[in-house]
Amino acid sequence: MSLIPIGLITRLRDLLQRLRHRLSDRQMMLLLAVVVGVLAGAGTCIFEVLLHLVRSALVTWFPASEAQFLFLIYPAIGIILATLFVKYVVKDHISEGVTRVLYAMSRKDSRIASHNCWTSIVGGATTIGFGGSVGPEAPIVLTGAAIGSNVGKVAKLNYKELTLLLCCGAGAAVAAIFKAPITGVVFVLEILMLDITASSVIPLLIASITATTVALMFRGFDPIISVTLSASDAFQLAQIPLYVLLGVCCGLMSYYFTEVNSIVGKFVKNISSQYKRWGFAGALLGIMIFIFPPLYGEGYEGMTALMHGNVENLFDNSLFYKFRTIEWVAIIYVIAIMFGKVVAMATTNAAGGVGGTFAPSLFVGAFMGATVALVCNVLFDWHISVVSFTLVGMAGVMAGVMKAPLTSIFLIAELSNGYGLFIPLMIVACIAFAVDYTLDRDSIYTKQLRMRGELLTHDKDQSVFVFLSLEKLMETDFIRIRESMTLGDLVHIISSARRNIFPVIDNFGHLLGVVQLDDLREDMFKRDKWGRSIIHYMIQPPYKILEHEQVQSILPHFEENHTWMLPVVDKNNRYLGFISKSRILNAYREALVKISQ
Repeated sequence: MSLIPIGLITRLRDLLQRLRHRLSDRQMMLLLAVVVGVLAGAGTCIFEVLLHLVRSALVTWFPASEAQFLFLIYPAIGIILATLFVKYVVKDHISEGVTRVLYAMSRKDSRIASHNCWTSIVGGATTIGFGGSVGPEAPIVLTGAAIGSNVGKVAKLNYKELTLLLCCGAGAAVAAIFKAPITGVVFVLEILMLDITASSVIPLLIASITATTVALMFRGFDPIISVTLSASDAFQLAQIPLYVLLGVCCGLMSYYFTEVNSIVGKFVKNISSQYKRWGFAGALLGIMIFIFPPLYGEGYEGMTALMHGNVENLFDNSLFYKFRTIEWVAIIYVIAIMFGKVVAMATTNAAGGVGGTFAPSLFVGAFMGATVALVCNVLFDWHISVVSFTLVGMAGVMAGVMKAPLTSIFLIAELSNGYGLFIPLMIVACIAFAVDYTLDRDSIYTKQLRMRGELLTHDKDQSVFVFLSLEKLMETDFIRIRESMTLGDLVHIISSARRNIFPVIDNFGHLLGVVQLDDLREDMFKRDKWGRSIIHYMIQPPYKILEHEQVQSILPHFEENHTWMLPVVDKNNRYLGFISKSRILNAYREALVKISQ
C-alpha cells in the first residue's frame, strides 16, 4: 500500500537510473542521503503536526485545577482506533519500530514495505494523541528507515548500499524529531550499523543534517525538549558521589523497565479475546492516567516541567492538585509516576497501540533523576539542582534500556544546548549501562530478536549466522526407507540413489534411525544375505536437529559428534531432512561476502 502514484515512482526510478550512469557510486550515495534526509525530515514534521492536532482537540482545553473523567476513556478509544487501522488498513505489524528495523536488516534484506512510509505516522499519532503512554520516536524511526529502504529499492541498490540508506533514514528521523544531528548519527552507529567506516559515516551525517535543517525550517529552533542551564545548575565536583548513586539507580531502573515491559506485554497479549484485551488495557490505562495525568501520551510536558524545576505543574488535572505544594507528597507522586510509566507503556503496546519505548525511557530517567534531587533537598536541605539531575537521569535510564550510552550522552548534551553536564552525563550513563548490562546484556529492542536468532550485532562473525536459515539449508532429497525392507530391497534402491545415507521411518513418518552405505558394502554383494532385515544395519544418529533451531547452535553438535551430516526432525520426531556441516560453512562464506562487500 502506498500513497505515491505508480507513475511518479516510475519516473523517479528512471531519473535515478540516469543519474547512476553519470555519477560514481559514492556521489550517488551522497545524493540519495540528501533525498532521504529531506523526506525523513518532512515525515517527522507531518507526524508532529498530526499529533499536535489530535492532542489539541482532546486535552488542551482542560482547566489545570480540575480532574478530567475523559482521561478514563481516551486511551481505550486511541488503542481501538489504532488496532482497527493496523488490522484492516495496514494488515502488517508496525509497532515497536526500532525492533522492526533491526528485523528488516536481518531477515528482509533491509527491505521495508512502502506503507511504512506513512502508516506508522497515522497509527502513532492516533495512539499517542489519545493518551497511549508510548513514545513517537519508534514510529518516526520506522518511517525514516522505510523511506530510506524504498528510495534504495527504487534506485536498485545492493544489500550493503540499501542497508546504509535505511540507516540514513532512521538517523535522519531521530535527528529531525530532536533537532539533534549528532544524536541521529550516533544512534545509528551504536544501535543499527554493523561496520563503522568513513564511507558510511559521511552519508549518515549528510542525511541527519539535512533532516534537521528541514525540521528547523518548519518548526523553528526550539528542540522538542528545550532547557537552558543556569549557573546554579552547573556541575560540581562534590556532587560526583551523588551522580554515582544516580547511575546505579538508573541501571536498576533500566532493568525494571525492560523486565516489566516484557512481563506486562506477555500478560496482555495472552488475553484470548481482542475485545477483552481492549477492555482490560483501556480500563487500566484510563484509571492510571486519571490518577496520574503526566502518564498521558509520551510525557514530554512532564519532563519539561521537571527540567525547569516546576514540579507543581505535574499536578495539573490531578486529584492531588491541592497537595502540590507539599514536598513529601510531591516525592511520592513523582516516584509513583516513574514506576507506573513502564506499566502504562507496556500495556499500550501490547493492546494494539503504535508507539515505542524511546520517550518512555527518557521519561522514567527524568523522574528518577528528579527523585534523587528532591529526596536530597527535602531530607538534607542540600539545594541540589533538580534540572541537572533530571537531565542526567534521562541519559542514565536511556543508556541502560537501549544499551546506547553514547546516544544518550549526546542527546542530552544537544538538548541542553551545551556540554556543561558532559562529565556527569558520562559518569551516570556508563554506570547505568554497566549495571544493566550485568543484569541483562540485551536492550529492549534486541531481546526478542536474540532469542529467535534474528539479531544483527557489531560482532560480524555472529551476525553472519542471522542470515542463515535452517529451513533453507536443510536437504530433503534423501530416499526414505521402511523398517520392513530387506537388504535386497535397498540394493535395488542404491543403484539409482545419489546419497550414501538413508533415513528409516515408520508408517507415521517418525525417524527410527539411519542406514549408511559404508555399513552395507561388505554384505550388499552377497545375494545370500539379501533377505536380512534392514534393521540389522540401522544405527541411531549421534544427534537430531530440531526444526527452527538456530544455525549457530547447530555447529557445535557436528564437532562434538565428529560427523558431517545430521537429521532434522520436528518436536514429534517426524523426519524432515538432513543438514550438513559443509552446506552451513558454504552458506556462511556467502553471507559473509554479502555483508562485507
